[in-house]
Amino acid sequence: MNSGKLEKYSSAVTLSDMEVFVFPELMYSLVLANIMSPVIWQWRQLDCFRKLESKSAYRRLMRLKQFIIDEYEFNLDLETWGLTSKDAEIKRFETFISPEDIARSNALFGYHGDKYYFDVDIRRHFGLDKYDSDIIPYWKTETVEAMNAFRLKEGYATAAGECVSLAALYAAAAFVVCQIPLEDIYMILTPLHSQNFIDLQDGILTNNRRLVTKTMWFNGTAISNKAQRALRNENVTIVAHNTGYVHCLYKDATIDRERYRTFAQKLDAYLSEELSLAVFANFLRSCHHYQKFFQVCRDCHGQPQFLKAEVLFHYEHGSNYRVADTTFEKLLAEVSDEDFVPYQLPGRIRCDLLGDFMEKQKPDLRNARGRTTLKKFVEPIMPDAGQFVNELADFLHTEAKMPASDKNFLPSDPLEISVGHSREQIIDYLRGKRGTNSAADLAFYAYRDMDTCDWAPFVKAALERNPVSVAMAGQRPLEKLYEWVAQMNETSIYEGSRLAQPDEVANFKTGDGLEKAFLLANIIRQRNPAQDIKLVAEGNRVVLKGPNEYRFASAKGLRKAVHIPAARSLPDRQ
Repeated sequence: MNSGKLEKYSSAVTLSDMEVFVFPELMYSLVLANIMSPVIWQWRQLDCFRKLESKSAYRRLMRLKQFIIDEYEFNLDLETWGLTSKDAEIKRFETFISPEDIARSNALFGYHGDKYYFDVDIRRHFGLDKYDSDIIPYWKTETVEAMNAFRLKEGYATAAGECVSLAALYAAAAFVVCQIPLEDIYMILTPLHSQNFIDLQDGILTNNRRLVTKTMWFNGTAISNKAQRALRNENVTIVAHNTGYVHCLYKDATIDRERYRTFAQKLDAYLSEELSLAVFANFLRSCHHYQKFFQVCRDCHGQPQFLKAEVLFHYEHGSNYRVADTTFEKLLAEVSDEDFVPYQLPGRIRCDLLGDFMEKQKPDLRNARGRTTLKKFVEPIMPDAGQFVNELADFLHTEAKMPASDKNFLPSDPLEISVGHSREQIIDYLRGKRGTNSAADLAFYAYRDMDTCDWAPFVKAALERNPVSVAMAGQRPLEKLYEWVAQMNETSIYEGSRLAQPDEVANFKTGDGLEKAFLLANIIRQRNPAQDIKLVAEGNRVVLKGPNEYRFASAKGLRKAVHIPAARSLPDRQ
């Protein structure tokens, strides 16, 4: 491999957010690695999914949501995979992308898209203020095996992963378990978040462990408002799909042009809603400071009675019923009679009259004429009617800041995997695509398939981007460290001939002898770059030769000799 290709392929092993940003095909490679994993295919055999085999994809997806909520924790410990520096990352990627472009698109390098994070001071928010300002986290993305291994890590009761890991997990599981076609799943990456749009019913967004339907997007609750933050405030940097990707900075795009156009239209429809009294009630639930300008009217034995809107929303907090939906009358029945008055409250707009106005005028707040029409109706009461109408218009429509559509769309080489294919058929198919599809080839590196992959990318990643194991080693002498790794559990988190990286072994305190040998080699290399190192795997035996000789037992069955010469030259392979 030349240096550029080696950088990309080693990035498929470590999968940091920066690596995915620079090499966007890596995002889908992780999804494919998870699809190849036996872990997710085993979920299909669980009773909770087997009993839904005849049900709709939507029902299966809702069950998957609950499964992921129960089994996985959202992990925002940015030190899990160690720390690096801005200067080191900029230097590493300067031949691929300019520092200025990185700063415009990455939150830890100066990006200011999400006002919320910068209002609270992003470094303090993520716990980085205790370090020099040049220090940033690796922010690595985990395979499903690494996510599951968090159960072995102190302080975790369940599996875990950060947002990109969860998005990749959801995409793979939606395909394998829910049998949703890959062409209906679109991955959306922003500088601070990753989620998927699933083209099912009116559209569904994955958001960390949860799912957000279109109805939920517009329900005005606090949890829905948080789910909106990325698409409302951030630029979309990458859209990934089985036909390819589009990147905010790169002129060439590999995603199918028509698929990208259709996705943009469907996402826009998902993010837009017509004005109705029910949706307006959701707006008041979200922007509660406007509730004081509205009142609800009900009929009581032929006589009108009036209620402050904020009082009704207060009742909603402890109720199973909601304002302005099909349970509205039941909610009104829960309100104390003492809260109603027999006269119209001054300085408040009647919601029933507002509903009549909406029904007759049907103002479209996406254009100036519709906003003006509504403004005239409310301005006799509202002190800042223009601001109110603009906020309502923003609530009804979010315009995602997508990568431009004027890209150079390259001929598509889609990955045509059917939900009817078995795991073995999919792996065979992807093997056949390795020569023509970069994402398919890189998937085997993310999968850590050491039987069929060049070892150089794995070795490069192991020796350059695994700071946790080095930090855990501290100043202990190598003989003590040899004892330390020998005392760890001997089970790899990856089945077969797949290998964990040193920091995965160190974090989860378990690993095959070959993986432990790489961990010790990483520590030797960081302590003394001038040391010549040789690692020899001979089936069930592994020998690491550095300042001394260290022996390990292995169940991986791999045979390889890796020479890591002095200084920081690339390792030779024999």
